[in-house]
Parts: sequence; C-alpha cells; structure tokens
Amino acid sequence: MKCLIIAAGKGSRLSRKGNSKPLIPLLGIPLIERVIRSANQAGIAEFYVVSGYNGEQVRPFLDGLAVRCGVTVKHIINDDFEQDNGLSVLKAKEHLSEPFLLLMADHLFDPGILQELLKEPPEPGAITLATDNNTANDRVDMDDVTRVRHEDGKLVAIGKDLADFNAFDTGIFLCTPALFEALERSAAEQGDSSLSGGVRLMAGDGRVNVLDIGGRFWLDVDDPRALDKGERALLAQLRDKPNDGPVSRYLNRPISVRISRTLSRFPITPNQISLVSFAVSLLAAVLFAMGGYPALAAGGVLAQFASIIDGCDGEVARIKFQESDYGGWFDAVLDRYADAFLLFGLTWHAFAGSGAPIVLFTGFMAIIGSFMLSYTADKYDGLMRLRMARGKGWRMGRDIRVFFIFLGALLNQPFATLLLIAALMNAETIRRVWVSREPG
Repeated sequence: MKCLIIAAGKGSRLSRKGNSKPLIPLLGIPLIERVIRSANQAGIAEFYVVSGYNGEQVRPFLDGLAVRCGVTVKHIINDDFEQDNGLSVLKAKEHLSEPFLLLMADHLFDPGILQELLKEPPEPGAITLATDNNTANDRVDMDDVTRVRHEDGKLVAIGKDLADFNAFDTGIFLCTPALFEALERSAAEQGDSSLSGGVRLMAGDGRVNVLDIGGRFWLDVDDPRALDKGERALLAQLRDKPNDGPVSRYLNRPISVRISRTLSRFPITPNQISLVSFAVSLLAAVLFAMGGYPALAAGGVLAQFASIIDGCDGEVARIKFQESDYGGWFDAVLDRYADAFLLFGLTWHAFAGSGAPIVLFTGFMAIIGSFMLSYTADKYDGLMRLRMARGKGWRMGRDIRVFFIFLGALLNQPFATLLLIAALMNAETIRRVWVSREPG
C-alpha cells in the first residue's frame, strides 16, 4: 500500500512556531515525521509527499528521515500551493494507479486507524473516509474542522459550514484512483478544486464509505492552540500504562511525564536517560554506605528521584518513536544492578550500626526477593495483562520497593526497611509462582 501525504500549504497560523509547517516540532519531533512514523507503524513503507511552500527545506529533511526509518519517500512538487488542497492531490495522479492511503502532514493519528481502514478496502471506483463520530470531542476546533453527515455507512454531505452533521472528517482516506477524476470534475464543473469538493461529488454518487475511528486519537494541528493540545494529548497517553504499580501511577508518573516533556526537546536518547537513572541510584547507594542519618536521608531522596527518572526513558522513547527491544532490556539490566547496589548500601548502613549477623541475612533475602520478583514479572504480567487493562488489581514491582527504601531512609529505619522488603518481595514471588502454575 502506497501513502500520499499532502504537505504543500503555508500554515500561516503556525508561522510563529516555524517557517515550514511540516517541520514544526511537537515534543521534539516534526509534524510530518510523526505522520510518517505513525503510518509506518501501521505497516506502510512507501510514501509520496507533495511539498510546496518552503519545499526546499522539507525535501532534504524527508530524504534523511527515509534513511533513518527504512522507508521510501518520493517527492512531488506543487508550485500552486496557495490554491486549494485538491490540486496537491491531483499532482500525484501520474504516480498512483492503484489504491492508496491519503494523509495530511498536519494531522496526528493513532496507527490503529490505518490498520482498521486497510481491513476494509473500498470497492473499485470508491473511497473510504475515516470519521470521528464523537461530535463532543474537545480536541476538535469547531471553527475549522470539516464536518460530515453519513447514513448507513455512506457519506451524504461534507463541508466546514455544514449545520446538520453527525461526525468529523479526520483527513484520513483510503482511496482508489477514482478520486483524481472526481477532483478534476469538481474543478471543471463546480469551480471547486478542494479535496472536499471532489469527495462531495463522489458522495453524491454513493461512492464514499465511512469508517468510524471508534474513539481513537486524531488531531488537526493547525494553530498554536492545537499544537498545545497535541502535546497534552500525547503526554496523557504516557500515563496510561496498565502494568504500573500504585507508586508509579500516582506519584512517579505524573512527575516523570513533566520531566519527559522537557527532555523530549533535547537530543538525548532513552538509553542515556537509563544511564543517568542508574548513576543516581549508584550515588544513593554510596550515601547509604557512608553512615550517618544525613547521608541516609539524602540517599533515600536520590533513590526515589532515580525511580522517577527511570520512567522517563520509556516515555521519551514513546514520544520520539525510539522504542526498541534492546532499550527495554538495557533498562531492565541497569535496574537490577541499581536494586542490588541500593539494597547492599542499605544493608551496609544497618550492619555498621548494629554488627548483628541477622542484618546481613535480611539484606541478602531482600536482594534475592528483589531479583526474583523481577525475574517472574514477564510471565505474571502476561497472565494478568487483561485484568490490569480493565483497571482491576494492582502490581507490586520496583516502584514500591524503591519507595519503601525512600521512606525507610527518611524515618531512619534501615533494618526495618530491609525486613519489610525481604518479606514482601519473597511472599509476592511465591504468590506469583502459585498463580502462574500450569494446570495439573
């Protein structure tokens, strides 16, 4: 499946954010890159991009992006970019002779929308428009959005000034080449060279299907207010992580998301953030081992701060499309080292104060419990994923363990903290083994 992206307009309402709308960054990633990467996540690898205004900036960027993403980007130039957007679509007529996706360079979307579209290709001579049937969607600019009315799965009316409507045009289409002929007819017969004009003609013939996006995310980024809405919407998605423990969900994540919002604007990688989190944990462990309450309390604060930062690597990876299996594994490896150092430092502190062998044994059991809880996480999380997604139950994980270390350090109770962690982590491991056992 080929994908046509319209990126020729001036975007005057966003001009103070940058002189080329497709290249205006949202959380550190240009708008058109977000569109291409989202489409690529849906399985699209061949793109035709129509550029116009400041295209000499857009085209070299896309050439580099194609190399980084492993996709193909072919350029189409529209020198008449100040005219209706339907002309930009028509520029691709000689390049596209089979069904294709049509996207806008300034419309963000959930890749799942494309996946649903591709499941139901339109019949020859027709097109399918993805519509948002939630007319109360507060992310929609009612003064600018294209409104549609559909009945029995067919589009019957479209326009920005439509008074009787039941959905919004998301700017996401699955087309056949019949769209080109409709655009030419609209321009010749109606004097309307807009994309909506061509779609309106096809709708009159009953050739425009509609597919409701089912509440999935989409956003037309057309002005600074919409850009801000886009940031807030993407950041809100970061908070929705079903396997978060209670400390991560209610304490760490609200803070880490704010930090990630800032970090996304800098050329810092998720793996570098993982290393910073590990280094802070290591410093906390050194403070624990130094002895004395001030060092213990400072170490506890740093341990909790490292736990918050530990959430930023995954958040930045999602924001900037840098997720990888290696990155997740690398973060997990560093977390295990950090846990060991923190608990050993706390054990050293408690043992230095009492000299009792039971402290060493308790510290050993706390480290073992910590490791075994992490070791059993994959299988347990896999079994509980559906339940957690429904908001039932909660997960005991690293966030709780580090939070106990933080509280224990502030309360000057290192041994009691080790005892609590040893008991809870090993008991939870045993419970997971029981829950995850094979029948028979």
